[in-house]
Amino acid sequence: MKSSHYLIATAVAIGTMTLTSQTFAAQPDANAPPPEMGFFITSKGLGKGGDLGGLTGADAHCQALATAVGKGGRTWRAYLSTQGPGAVNARDRIGKGPWANAKGVIMATNLDSLMYDNSNFNYEHILDENGNHFSSRIDGTYDTTEHDALTGTQLDGTAYAAGEDKTCNNWTSSTTGSAVVGHADRYSFAVPGSPWNSSHGTPGCTPENLISVGGAGLLYCFAAE
Repeated sequence: MKSSHYLIATAVAIGTMTLTSQTFAAQPDANAPPPEMGFFITSKGLGKGGDLGGLTGADAHCQALATAVGKGGRTWRAYLSTQGPGAVNARDRIGKGPWANAKGVIMATNLDSLMYDNSNFNYEHILDENGNHFSSRIDGTYDTTEHDALTGTQLDGTAYAAGEDKTCNNWTSSTTGSAVVGHADRYSFAVPGSPWNSSHGTPGCTPENLISVGGAGLLYCFAAE
């Protein structure tokens, strides 16, 4: 009996030591450098309303801003969908994650968490490439005069069907059409909970149209690898 009890006690002790070892091994290294930036909202638009030069021009804008802060070694893509023949889903062009902001905060670990959790997508953590907040909060008070980000995308990151223009003619129009935008602060007026990637359409594609509903032609940029 003593032998059996000894063996059981020894097995339990070994199991506990193994579990403890695994637990400690899983803890992050407090001295490790923060994750490399893989996401930002642009600090500025292109100034041409919904005409971004197509996906190519939008990606180039992301790449240029990332390069300016020393992060140009990654491939940057704008979170945008297109419509019609050969439609592109925003979620299919931004890599698989994880993505951190300029201060090392993990925004999403993979596409599923990006689409269905995204709890860090809010005013506090959606930062531009310089690590700064965009301008929709003044002295601690929310101001929705500039919180839109162009996406042309449904909530799940997929493209809208052909028909009603929701992408400013696939990001080539600064006159006719409309664009779906997300709210980078997650606020609709003073009410929290608005989607970060698919909140409402704009009344047109001119710079003035975007400004009139809370936009400045800003984009979400993701490192695609």
